[in-house]
Amino acid sequence: MAGTSQAKTLGWSDESIELQIEVDPAGVARMTFLAARDPADAGAAGLPPRADKAGIPLVDVILAGEGRAWSGSRYCESAAGRRMRYVGHESRSISHPGHAAPSDAGHWRQLRVDLADPVTGLRAEAFLRCLKDQGIVRSWVRLTNRGPAPVVVESVTSFLCGALPGDGGPGSLADLDLLWSENDWLAEGRWQRRPLRDVLPDLSRDAHGGDPRGRFGITSTGTWSSGGYLPMGAVSNRATGHTWAWQIEHNGAWHWQAGEYVRRQAGVEGTDAVGHLTEPGARGGAYFALLGPTDTEHHWHVTLAPGEAFTTVPAAIAVSGQGLDDALARLTRYRRAIRRPHADHGRLPVIFNDYMNTLMGDPSTERLLPLITAAAAVGAEYFVIDAGWYTDPGKSWWDTVGAWKPSDARFPGGLTGVIERIRAAGMTPGLWLEPEVVGVRSPVASQLPPDAFFIRRGQRVVENGRYHLDLRHPAAVKHLDEVIDFVVEDLGAGYLKLDYNINGGPGTDAGGLSAGAGLLAHNRAHLEWLDTVLDRHPGLVIENCASGGMRTDYALLRRLQLQSTSDQQDFLRYPPITAAAPAAVTPEQAASWAYPQPGFSDREIIFTLCGALLGRVHLSGHIDQMSSAQRQLVSDAVDVYKQVRTDLPTAVPFWPLGLPGWTDSWLALGMRAASVTYVLAWRRGHGAGGVTSQGSGDQADCTLPVGHLRGQALRPEVIYPRASGPGVSWDRRSGTLSVALPDAPAACLVRLADQ
Repeated sequence: MAGTSQAKTLGWSDESIELQIEVDPAGVARMTFLAARDPADAGAAGLPPRADKAGIPLVDVILAGEGRAWSGSRYCESAAGRRMRYVGHESRSISHPGHAAPSDAGHWRQLRVDLADPVTGLRAEAFLRCLKDQGIVRSWVRLTNRGPAPVVVESVTSFLCGALPGDGGPGSLADLDLLWSENDWLAEGRWQRRPLRDVLPDLSRDAHGGDPRGRFGITSTGTWSSGGYLPMGAVSNRATGHTWAWQIEHNGAWHWQAGEYVRRQAGVEGTDAVGHLTEPGARGGAYFALLGPTDTEHHWHVTLAPGEAFTTVPAAIAVSGQGLDDALARLTRYRRAIRRPHADHGRLPVIFNDYMNTLMGDPSTERLLPLITAAAAVGAEYFVIDAGWYTDPGKSWWDTVGAWKPSDARFPGGLTGVIERIRAAGMTPGLWLEPEVVGVRSPVASQLPPDAFFIRRGQRVVENGRYHLDLRHPAAVKHLDEVIDFVVEDLGAGYLKLDYNINGGPGTDAGGLSAGAGLLAHNRAHLEWLDTVLDRHPGLVIENCASGGMRTDYALLRRLQLQSTSDQQDFLRYPPITAAAPAAVTPEQAASWAYPQPGFSDREIIFTLCGALLGRVHLSGHIDQMSSAQRQLVSDAVDVYKQVRTDLPTAVPFWPLGLPGWTDSWLALGMRAASVTYVLAWRRGHGAGGVTSQGSGDQADCTLPVGHLRGQALRPEVIYPRASGPGVSWDRRSGTLSVALPDAPAACLVRLADQ
């Protein structure tokens, strides 16, 4: 469509969402409304108040030599972004490209808004893709230089939304909360909640006439996409329940921020020489911006020569009028819709892995054979040999890895003999790899060319005794292809645990790029490589692990079948990780350790097994040394899981006690399927695993709200443990499940179904 100076409205609405973009008479496009649309809810909270037909531009782009129109660190007020003018748009129904199933045809609707900068000639295409009737928008931006000279881009938003009205109408932020998830090795998924007005205090703009400069920002740096925070966040109105929850779908560096801006009148850009507002009556609102790497945070910039283009990393936003749990349920359904189809997502086989609190990277034929027999006897369907299989006993392997050949000293009859024993026991064999690194003492380090590795300032990047492969280089890809084909075709592995235990820093400047741009190009090459691996070996199951959960993102999880939730070895500290995991990962991809030990009491065995029953079971522990009664507890848990797992691929999570706190004594996770609801409850006890009885305290019983089942006549049944112990009851009127666990630590899995 041709450019226009006429004001117009773009967007769409369906049963779940309404999105509105206003183009003012000057041609500035702004998102002015984005919210859940539920006709059945109109009598309750209904739609939130609409913003004024003004706000911030649809795309923010910072260019070298121009910067921002108002000093600060906010990605909503760049000089170039304010110059962008609407030149056209296209709206159509599509089939989602990439890995989505062919049956999704017509389930997606796409709006592309075309913008142009009259000064530089830079064009921006803002893509907004909606999953029909699911309350989800997927967004990204493509920049193309159509000007006569090179343009240096220092940041560009994947999504920018200034349409967050608070309770009481536009301008009121008092009821908005910000949510984010802190993520650390052994302490993943720690969600935080803070009032937006607490984060961004009222500065009394009327007293000084200037816009705020502050913002609340979350940044992930380096090569662990979730090394400090999950690539997620949310804004929620605690008074009405209206919630916007998002994820940035990138396996590298990213940034998001939320802040306050001033809604200027449409077409008015009134600031004086120092940036103070000159137009009267401007009102404040809230915005959030989602980005991939940036120059300020990540050493990223790209130079676009005339005709060249750059596409941002994608982001997804769920909108709900029913609170955070519903927004996360919508994200769960969306994650399923964008994944590469794979049989594992429906079968959910039980996996035994020899590592955690068991062999700990020191496998051998002698140590593995009893575990193989025991794992098969309790019902495991996959058996994974974890780290250590590629080096001789007693030798340090950390800085020598890279060749990935079995150790004959560990396996006198050959590793293939052990793998044959796994298959003979009725299980699929798996192996651990850390493919992206090469130890500094590995022969591979000198066999590959220097520029097949990360390089910064002319030096090969070294981190914790390892070099980092640059998968932009064909020699690095060829090496890894040979490794994977050897492990799968020659050794016979049907499962790969791909680990990643270093953070390679800001990236690589090989090829004359900025370090951040080199990292982004490597990140994308890594994804392409994974696609080719699964194209060659479509039945292969691949687990995404990075020191546990240090790369929990849906760039990788669109492709890979499982996500390791943690390396946490303390079974009392694992429940908050397990309980929070479905906020970030679909339950059928969220693999949690269950590592019962012969020295555990029966309650402790049940406690550690329960944690995996609403996700993916990563069984471990010395079950070969257990008594028959202890092994029966393990077998019972596996049997129960094989019943529950038929419901998990379509279930959505909820949290009866809210998202878990790290030191809570009582925690709960629910799964809502079509005809049944499951609730998993833990009582850790005062002082256990660092628990200090926060939140729900340490009483022997707990009342769990299950609001979506209020008014229904249901029968609560403890399905694990099978022996009598936990007491449960259902209150139909209040929609609450009461659980009594007299002794701690203790846990149980409850099924709620029709009487």
